[in-house]
Amino acid sequence: MARARASGVTGFVVPGVRAAGWERLRALSRQHGWRFALGTHPHALVGSRAVPEDLDGACAIGECGLDGGVPVEMDEQARVLDAHLGVARDAGLPVILHCWRAHDRLPALLRRHGTVRGVLHSYSGGPDLVDEYVRLGLHLSFAGAVTRPSARKPLASLLAVPAERILVETDAPDQCPSPRRGRNEPAFLVDVVAAVARVRAEADLDANARALFG
Repeated sequence: MARARASGVTGFVVPGVRAAGWERLRALSRQHGWRFALGTHPHALVGSRAVPEDLDGACAIGECGLDGGVPVEMDEQARVLDAHLGVARDAGLPVILHCWRAHDRLPALLRRHGTVRGVLHSYSGGPDLVDEYVRLGLHLSFAGAVTRPSARKPLASLLAVPAERILVETDAPDQCPSPRRGRNEPAFLVDVVAAVARVRAEADLDANARALFG
Protein backbone atom coordinates (compact mmCIF):
# COMPACT_ATOMS: atom_id res chain seq x y z
CA MET A 1 0.00 0.00 0.00
CA ALA A 2 2.89 2.35 0.75
CA ARG A 3 4.42 1.64 -2.67
CA ALA A 4 1.06 2.24 -4.36
CA ARG A 5 0.55 5.58 -2.68
CA ALA A 6 4.16 6.58 -3.40
CA SER A 7 3.56 5.85 -7.10
CA GLY A 8 0.56 8.20 -7.14
CA VAL A 9 -2.38 5.82 -6.66
CA THR A 10 -4.92 7.68 -4.52
CA GLY A 11 -7.98 5.40 -4.47
CA PHE A 12 -8.63 1.69 -4.24
CA VAL A 13 -11.61 -0.53 -5.02
CA VAL A 14 -10.99 -4.08 -3.83
CA PRO A 15 -13.55 -6.68 -4.94
CA GLY A 16 -14.48 -9.65 -2.82
CA VAL A 17 -14.32 -13.00 -4.58
CA ARG A 18 -15.64 -15.51 -2.01
CA ALA A 19 -17.92 -15.32 1.01
CA ALA A 20 -15.27 -16.69 3.36
CA GLY A 21 -13.22 -13.52 2.84
CA TRP A 22 -15.93 -10.85 2.95
CA GLU A 23 -15.62 -9.91 6.60
CA ARG A 24 -11.82 -9.78 6.47
CA LEU A 25 -12.07 -7.58 3.38
CA ARG A 26 -14.52 -5.29 5.18
CA ALA A 27 -12.16 -4.99 8.18
CA LEU A 28 -9.06 -4.37 6.04
CA SER A 29 -10.92 -1.76 4.01
CA ARG A 30 -11.75 0.18 7.16
CA GLN A 31 -8.12 -0.06 8.25
CA HIS A 32 -6.57 1.02 4.95
CA GLY A 33 -9.21 3.34 3.50
CA TRP A 34 -10.17 1.10 0.58
CA ARG A 35 -13.55 0.99 -1.13
CA PHE A 36 -14.70 -2.61 -1.41
CA ALA A 37 -17.20 -4.81 -3.23
CA LEU A 38 -18.77 -8.10 -2.19
CA GLY A 39 -19.38 -11.00 -4.54
CA THR A 40 -18.70 -14.61 -5.46
CA HIS A 41 -16.32 -15.05 -8.38
CA PRO A 42 -17.02 -17.92 -10.82
CA HIS A 43 -13.79 -19.57 -9.63
CA ALA A 44 -15.26 -19.74 -6.11
CA LEU A 45 -18.52 -21.39 -7.17
CA VAL A 46 -17.09 -24.89 -6.70
CA GLY A 47 -17.38 -24.46 -2.94
CA SER A 48 -20.05 -21.80 -2.53
CA ARG A 49 -23.05 -20.17 -4.19
CA ALA A 50 -23.19 -17.28 -1.72
CA VAL A 51 -24.81 -13.97 -2.68
CA PRO A 52 -24.08 -10.98 -0.40
CA GLU A 53 -26.84 -9.83 1.94
CA ASP A 54 -25.08 -7.55 4.47
CA LEU A 55 -23.87 -4.74 2.22
CA ASP A 56 -22.73 -2.36 4.98
CA GLY A 57 -19.93 -0.21 3.55
CA ALA A 58 -19.83 -1.85 0.12
CA CYS A 59 -19.52 0.42 -2.92
CA ALA A 60 -20.38 -2.32 -5.43
CA ILE A 61 -21.44 -5.94 -5.90
CA GLY A 62 -18.81 -8.29 -7.28
CA GLU A 63 -16.67 -9.70 -8.51
CA CYS A 64 -19.20 -11.98 -10.15
CA GLY A 65 -19.84 -13.23 -13.65
CA LEU A 66 -19.30 -16.03 -16.12
CA ASP A 67 -16.17 -18.06 -16.86
CA GLY A 68 -15.88 -20.73 -19.54
CA GLY A 69 -12.89 -22.28 -17.84
CA VAL A 70 -14.34 -23.36 -14.49
CA PRO A 71 -15.95 -26.76 -13.79
CA VAL A 72 -19.40 -25.34 -13.05
CA GLU A 73 -22.26 -25.57 -15.55
CA MET A 74 -22.83 -22.27 -17.35
CA ASP A 75 -26.53 -22.32 -16.46
CA GLU A 76 -25.60 -22.52 -12.78
CA GLN A 77 -23.10 -19.68 -13.18
CA ALA A 78 -25.84 -17.65 -14.86
CA ARG A 79 -28.23 -18.33 -11.98
CA VAL A 80 -25.73 -17.03 -9.42
CA LEU A 81 -24.91 -14.01 -11.58
CA ASP A 82 -28.62 -13.22 -11.94
CA ALA A 83 -28.89 -13.20 -8.15
CA HIS A 84 -25.94 -10.82 -7.82
CA LEU A 85 -27.43 -8.48 -10.42
CA GLY A 86 -30.69 -8.47 -8.50
CA VAL A 87 -28.91 -7.51 -5.28
CA ALA A 88 -27.05 -4.71 -7.09
CA ARG A 89 -30.27 -3.38 -8.61
CA ASP A 90 -32.17 -3.45 -5.32
CA ALA A 91 -29.31 -1.77 -3.45
CA GLY A 92 -28.64 0.83 -6.14
CA LEU A 93 -25.01 -0.29 -6.41
CA PRO A 94 -22.84 -0.88 -9.47
CA VAL A 95 -21.67 -4.38 -10.30
CA ILE A 96 -18.11 -5.58 -11.03
CA LEU A 97 -18.39 -8.21 -13.76
CA HIS A 98 -16.01 -10.99 -14.76
CA CYS A 99 -16.30 -12.56 -18.21
CA TRP A 100 -13.83 -15.01 -19.70
CA ARG A 101 -14.66 -17.16 -22.71
CA ALA A 102 -18.34 -16.42 -22.16
CA HIS A 103 -19.01 -13.31 -24.26
CA ASP A 104 -21.44 -15.40 -26.29
CA ARG A 105 -23.65 -15.70 -23.18
CA LEU A 106 -23.16 -12.56 -21.12
CA PRO A 107 -24.90 -9.89 -23.25
CA ALA A 108 -28.16 -11.85 -23.48
CA LEU A 109 -28.14 -12.46 -19.71
CA LEU A 110 -27.56 -8.78 -19.00
CA ARG A 111 -30.34 -7.69 -21.38
CA ARG A 112 -32.84 -9.47 -19.13
CA HIS A 113 -31.97 -6.91 -16.46
CA GLY A 114 -32.29 -3.88 -18.73
CA THR A 115 -29.64 -1.25 -18.03
CA VAL A 116 -26.83 -2.56 -15.82
CA ARG A 117 -24.68 0.03 -14.06
CA GLY A 118 -21.20 -1.31 -13.48
CA VAL A 119 -17.94 -2.35 -15.06
CA LEU A 120 -16.84 -5.30 -17.13
CA HIS A 121 -13.41 -5.70 -15.63
CA SER A 122 -10.25 -6.65 -17.51
CA TYR A 123 -12.16 -6.53 -20.78
CA SER A 124 -11.37 -9.57 -22.93
CA GLY A 125 -14.03 -9.22 -25.61
CA GLY A 126 -13.30 -7.75 -29.02
CA PRO A 127 -14.05 -4.26 -30.31
CA ASP A 128 -17.17 -5.62 -32.04
CA LEU A 129 -18.89 -6.12 -28.66
CA VAL A 130 -18.00 -2.75 -27.15
CA ASP A 131 -21.10 -0.91 -28.41
CA GLU A 132 -23.43 -3.57 -27.02
CA TYR A 133 -21.86 -3.51 -23.56
CA VAL A 134 -21.89 0.29 -23.52
CA ARG A 135 -25.58 0.36 -24.53
CA LEU A 136 -26.29 -1.98 -21.62
CA GLY A 137 -24.84 0.67 -19.30
CA LEU A 138 -21.38 -0.70 -18.56
CA HIS A 139 -17.95 0.82 -18.23
CA LEU A 140 -15.09 -1.26 -19.65
CA SER A 141 -11.88 -1.62 -17.68
CA PHE A 142 -8.40 -2.37 -19.01
CA ALA A 143 -5.45 -3.95 -17.21
CA GLY A 144 -1.93 -5.16 -17.97
CA ALA A 145 -2.83 -6.61 -21.38
CA VAL A 146 -2.85 -3.11 -22.93
CA THR A 147 0.84 -2.66 -22.02
CA ARG A 148 2.08 -5.64 -24.05
CA PRO A 149 3.82 -5.12 -27.41
CA SER A 150 1.36 -7.59 -28.97
CA ALA A 151 -1.73 -5.83 -27.58
CA ARG A 152 -3.62 -5.39 -30.85
CA LYS A 153 -7.04 -6.66 -29.71
CA PRO A 154 -7.06 -4.84 -26.33
CA LEU A 155 -5.99 -1.59 -27.96
CA ALA A 156 -8.62 -1.93 -30.71
CA SER A 157 -11.24 -2.41 -27.99
CA LEU A 158 -9.89 0.55 -26.02
CA LEU A 159 -10.21 2.78 -29.08
CA ALA A 160 -13.87 1.75 -29.47
CA VAL A 161 -14.98 2.70 -25.93
CA PRO A 162 -16.44 6.17 -25.29
CA ALA A 163 -13.96 8.20 -23.25
CA GLU A 164 -16.35 8.55 -20.30
CA ARG A 165 -16.72 4.75 -20.00
CA ILE A 166 -13.01 3.82 -19.82
CA LEU A 167 -11.58 2.53 -16.54
CA VAL A 168 -8.21 1.06 -15.60
CA GLU A 169 -7.18 -1.53 -13.04
CA THR A 170 -4.30 -3.74 -12.02
CA ASP A 171 -6.23 -7.02 -11.65
CA ALA A 172 -3.48 -7.71 -9.09
CA PRO A 173 -1.87 -10.10 -8.38
CA ASP A 174 -2.41 -11.20 -12.02
CA GLN A 175 -1.59 -9.50 -15.34
CA CYS A 176 1.71 -7.88 -14.43
CA PRO A 177 2.21 -5.04 -16.93
CA SER A 178 4.97 -5.31 -19.51
CA PRO A 179 7.95 -5.26 -19.17
CA ARG A 180 7.60 -6.07 -15.47
CA ARG A 181 7.54 -9.71 -14.42
CA GLY A 182 6.14 -11.67 -11.49
CA ARG A 183 3.50 -10.68 -8.97
CA ASN A 184 1.43 -7.67 -9.90
CA GLU A 185 0.53 -5.03 -7.31
CA PRO A 186 -1.44 -1.76 -7.13
CA ALA A 187 1.66 0.42 -7.53
CA PHE A 188 1.92 -0.82 -11.12
CA LEU A 189 -1.37 0.85 -12.06
CA VAL A 190 0.69 3.77 -13.33
CA ASP A 191 1.95 1.56 -16.18
CA VAL A 192 -1.60 0.77 -17.28
CA VAL A 193 -2.58 4.45 -17.05
CA ALA A 194 0.40 5.40 -19.21
CA ALA A 195 -0.48 2.79 -21.85
CA VAL A 196 -4.08 3.99 -22.00
CA ALA A 197 -3.03 7.66 -22.09
CA ARG A 198 -0.85 7.05 -25.13
CA VAL A 199 -3.94 6.29 -27.23
CA ARG A 200 -6.82 7.84 -25.24
CA ALA A 201 -5.34 10.91 -23.60
CA GLU A 202 -8.77 12.57 -23.52
CA ALA A 203 -10.18 10.02 -21.05
CA ASP A 204 -10.41 11.33 -17.47
CA LEU A 205 -9.84 7.99 -15.73
CA ASP A 206 -10.11 9.37 -12.20
CA ALA A 207 -13.41 11.11 -12.93
CA ASN A 208 -14.76 7.97 -14.57
CA ALA A 209 -13.94 5.85 -11.52
CA ARG A 210 -15.46 8.36 -9.13
CA ALA A 211 -18.61 8.64 -11.24
CA LEU A 212 -19.16 4.90 -11.01
CA PHE A 213 -18.00 4.06 -7.47
CA GLY A 214 -18.51 7.37 -5.67
